[in-house]
Amino acid sequence: MSANLNVHLIGRFYKEMWNHFDKGLFPELLAEDIRFRGSLGQSAVGYGEFGRYVDYIHKAFPDFSNHVEEVVAEADKAFARLTYRGTHEGEIFGIPPTHRAIEYAGAALFHFYGGKISEVWVLGDIYGLLQQLQGG
Repeated sequence: MSANLNVHLIGRFYKEMWNHFDKGLFPELLAEDIRFRGSLGQSAVGYGEFGRYVDYIHKAFPDFSNHVEEVVAEADKAFARLTYRGTHEGEIFGIPPTHRAIEYAGAALFHFYGGKISEVWVLGDIYGLLQQLQGG
């Protein structure tokens, strides 16, 4: 698969799936055995586990959005630099809702197989997120 098609998949993964919490797009965008490691410490394999992670984020930040700042792609791998935004409306890290707007930086490494995303490894600025949640 070409690097350009992989960049397009990443765009859809964030703009169409994550920004709308549309789990119905999983079969179109993700391999059935998707392997996901999120920056919040959770790991997931397959649609069911990844779907529960999406629900977890949706509950904590109902308006969570991802902005892709940059993508570098080569063959079956790509790296995306991101900005995450949302409003803290549900418990996360044991912190009850603060109703604060949050924004933090992140990055994700993607692997592709068979025209779909097969693995995502995310690293976010959790320290910056915690500071915002704790009012720092």
